[in-house]
Amino acid sequence: MNFKIKMSFLTQTLTKSSQINKYLIPTSSRTISSLNKFSLNKIQNLKLSTMSSKNVTINATHADNETAKGTIEKLNDDAKYLLPLYGRPNVIFNHGEGVYLYDTAERKYLDFASGIAVNSLGHNNPIIVNAIKEQIPKIIHVSNLYHNENPAKLAKLIVESLEKKGTFADGAKVFFGNSGTEANEAAIKFARRYGKTISENKNVILSFNHAFHGRSLGALSATPNPKYQKPFSPLLPGFEYSPYNDIEAAKKNINENVCGVIVEVVQGEGGLTPANKEFIQYLRKRCDEVNALLIVDEIQTGVGRTGKLFAHQYYDITPDIFTLAKPLGGGIPIGATIMTEKVAKTIKPGDHGTTFGGNSLATHVGAAVFETINKPQFLAEIREKGEYLKKSLVEATKGSKLVKEVRGLGLMIGVGLDEKVTPAAVADVCRQQGLLVITCGMNTLRLLPPLIVTKEQIDVAVGIIAKSIKYLEDKL
Repeated sequence: MNFKIKMSFLTQTLTKSSQINKYLIPTSSRTISSLNKFSLNKIQNLKLSTMSSKNVTINATHADNETAKGTIEKLNDDAKYLLPLYGRPNVIFNHGEGVYLYDTAERKYLDFASGIAVNSLGHNNPIIVNAIKEQIPKIIHVSNLYHNENPAKLAKLIVESLEKKGTFADGAKVFFGNSGTEANEAAIKFARRYGKTISENKNVILSFNHAFHGRSLGALSATPNPKYQKPFSPLLPGFEYSPYNDIEAAKKNINENVCGVIVEVVQGEGGLTPANKEFIQYLRKRCDEVNALLIVDEIQTGVGRTGKLFAHQYYDITPDIFTLAKPLGGGIPIGATIMTEKVAKTIKPGDHGTTFGGNSLATHVGAAVFETINKPQFLAEIREKGEYLKKSLVEATKGSKLVKEVRGLGLMIGVGLDEKVTPAAVADVCRQQGLLVITCGMNTLRLLPPLIVTKEQIDVAVGIIAKSIKYLEDKL
């Protein structure tokens, strides 16, 4: 029996009252990838169980058309009722364990996507499961009209981890929301509010080329990519853009009208590109010169992903605001906006709010996740495994005409590919061998394994990736 591999477009861019005033601010994806010069749709008449090229034979142990009976019917049902925003393969996952996911055909996949950097402690982790079980019988949600026991505990953990360094010398406050885009929306609003305490004209938010800060209208306005912005124009006024890693441009563009500069120190959707240390340090210096706020978007990099608790710690600076989300709840939706006392003093009750943010369940689970990751040995192991993954990828793909660069920090690694092949094509071949990887901008394969991954599991993943790239290279 023969079949034609179907191209799937992986999507990237989807306590007590006394403590509350101390730590909490007092207020009441993914996109469809396009094919370049080569896609899997050009590979015809491949055997069901093997995919062969001149130098490589791949066992397609997880072929899309060998999924469980009833899958297509279920997917058709999904298409009938769900808004079709995501391009996805014909596979349905129904449970996971550790670094593995299982589909409805009981096939086992090594997960190097982690729900787009969300499942940092893996699937069905007893720490998260027990935290959920502890809280659900008590209370899940009461809204922010009333106090509950848990938000200040998580806020205290975050604030105390900052150790009163730099801009946080006087402490910090935390606002909890439900997602990364909400955390960034809050940061943008707080920067605008801060700017107005200085001048009515101090209202410009500056972001950088290839950035991604979210899909709600404010965060989208700070995401200078026509693919995301054009369908929803006109966007909000008061947003300007500057080249990433360009100090001279930053000097020109960060002026007295700028109230906030928002930056990712590793651009998640922008190709897993780390910022130059000199660039981030200059942003800190320039923001101080014009009395603007430096906002670091740590939605994807934060809570240990890069091997530091927060990625900005690699750059020897402290921001005025930084944002967290993806891994903080271990899969339970949560976002956080952390700001200096200087910023918090400009925010008044009623200036911002949320119905679900800071609910009992999300913050209880968040505290369990944060305490687990914020340990020196755990973070050191992430750095070690990240270096091992990077070096292994470089060695395994040495000589490949399709691999241009391996980059990133910690367990946030990108494989930059030649334009002759799409990262979506590589991801499809990997998936049909039981490895889940995702893609991002700059023609990059994105690897975000759970932080609990082992070197042995890294070896398996690297072997599959190298074989997949070689297979596609042979097919050119």
